Parts: sequence; structure tokens; C-alpha cells
Amino acid sequence: MSTTALIDSNLADLRLLSKGKVRDIYATSDPSLLLFVASDRISAYDVILRNGVPDKGKVLTKISLFWFEKLEHIIPTHFVTADVDQMPEEVRKYKEVLEGRVMLVKKAKVIPLEAIVRGYITGSGWSEYKKTGTVHGIPLPEGLVESQKLPEPLFTPSTKAEQGEHDENISPEKAASIIGAELCAKVEKVALQLYKEAADYALTRGLILADTKFEFGLVPSSSGEGEELILVDEALTPDSSRYWPAAEYRPGGSQPSFDKQYLRDWLTKTGFRKGLENGPEGKAGEGWVMDESVVEGTRKRYLEALQMLTGEGL
Repeated sequence: MSTTALIDSNLADLRLLSKGKVRDIYATSDPSLLLFVASDRISAYDVILRNGVPDKGKVLTKISLFWFEKLEHIIPTHFVTADVDQMPEEVRKYKEVLEGRVMLVKKAKVIPLEAIVRGYITGSGWSEYKKTGTVHGIPLPEGLVESQKLPEPLFTPSTKAEQGEHDENISPEKAASIIGAELCAKVEKVALQLYKEAADYALTRGLILADTKFEFGLVPSSSGEGEELILVDEALTPDSSRYWPAAEYRPGGSQPSFDKQYLRDWLTKTGFRKGLENGPEGKAGEGWVMDESVVEGTRKRYLEALQMLTGEGL
């Protein structure tokens, strides 16, 4: 395992198409395929920290590959291969940098929604419920407590914000108005199915999957007619999901978790709030740097999530 974090992939001979909060996406010599590189960058509240978490990108990649295979009977994915030796020649020269943190994927038309599914009431859903009795505008029963299991998992979409902007929670009706009712219904059905199956499996591994976020895309159908819905980006990683240790679950408050909550809690204690994205007051423009204890604490939780879910380490 590495002791230094890969913040930027810097593949000089490849064309960088986009740089997200975590992933660098490159063009390849095959116009139908893209290279997804999972860096060790980490973000919270849609803000990228200046330092990263060593091996985080490898953990995300390994967990995504695990879930892609386990859930492929529900929906096809964009995944082609994670074996650098099977990738185009221009990629193979960077094998030392890419090994364990890269996927060759199908190019897809990404649907501009984050398909969030919530099985428990926590996070921004809990904040909204306390004020209005709703989550993403969906009315819920009275008297729920923080972290309580919902009667049924909820499809609660959000917008996909540009980097530096904040995602916005929206109602399913608003989502349907953005991408069309028929496509939205498909996305909702598949997202709920993926969540339920993943949550059931996670429980057998001692983990509660409280909520998660999926992203979907469209590719030409194999039949040659129309387009086919596929799962893109990552799947059910600690970056996109909230995992709780089942043995310690106690509804009525926040839960210990194997995700970014450790970092979020530290940021909040340090003075972060929206509008202060560039750093603590008095340090505007410098950005936020994690204490070493936060780096190690976050890394430990990601590695524990990998071990518990897959039974394997890096």
C-alpha cells in the first residue's frame, strides 16, 4: 500500500477530457472508450480537499468492480476492463501509475441526475424532515427519529452540479421534468432495485447501507434500435454511499460510519460552511487541508469498508 496520495494523474500523452472531484477522464485511441482514473482526491460538501487519502482511488475501484459484477444481472454497466495490459497501447505505458485505480469504460451519454436512494433517514434528508416532515418534498410519517429505517427505500434525486457548485435535492416530479417521465421511471425502478439488493447483501457482511447514489447513462442499444440504460461512474463505494456497522446501529442519533462522515464532521468542527469553500476565515484562497489524523482516520474507514464488503484488502 502507498504512503503518498495521487492527487493528479498527469498522463501527458493522453488527452484529459475532464477532471472531477475524484476521477480524471481521458480519451483513448478508441472513440467509443474512455479511461477513468480514480485519484486519491477526496471531497466533502462538494469541495475538494487540497491533500488526499493514500490508496483511496484503489479502494473505490476495487469496490466498484465488486458491485458491478455482483449486480450485473440487474443492469449492464459501462465497465470494459481494469487490466492495464488489455487497454490501448497509449495507456499501457502508464501501468505503474494506473495499476489498481483505472477502468476502461464505454462512452455514454450521462443522464444529468444523481439517483440517490435512501433506506434510512439521515444527512440532508433528516435536516429537511425536521423542518417540513418531508424528504425531497416526499411526505413521511410523523415521529421518525434520526437514522431510523424508512418504511420503504425512497428514490430522492438531486441535480448534478458543475465542479465548485452544490448539488440540489429535488423531488422525483422535478427530476421527471428534467429528463422526461419515461426515462425517470426507468432510472427510479433500477436505482431502487440496485439499492435493495446491495443493502440485503451488505447486511450479511455486517454493514447497513443507509443510502447511496447512482449515476446512469445511455448507449446505443445492442439491437441497433434506440438507446439502452447502463450504470456509469462508480457503484456503492464509501464516496457515494453511507455504510454503518450493523452491530453498533442505534436509531435516534448519528451513527458511526465507513464513509466521508468522519471528514465532514472534522470540517464542520474546523469552521467550514457553505460560502467558505476556499478555506477558514482569514485564509481565503488557500483551500482546506486535512490534518494528518483525519487523513489516517478516513483511510482506515475506507479500507475497513473494502474488507467487510469483499473479504479482501488491497
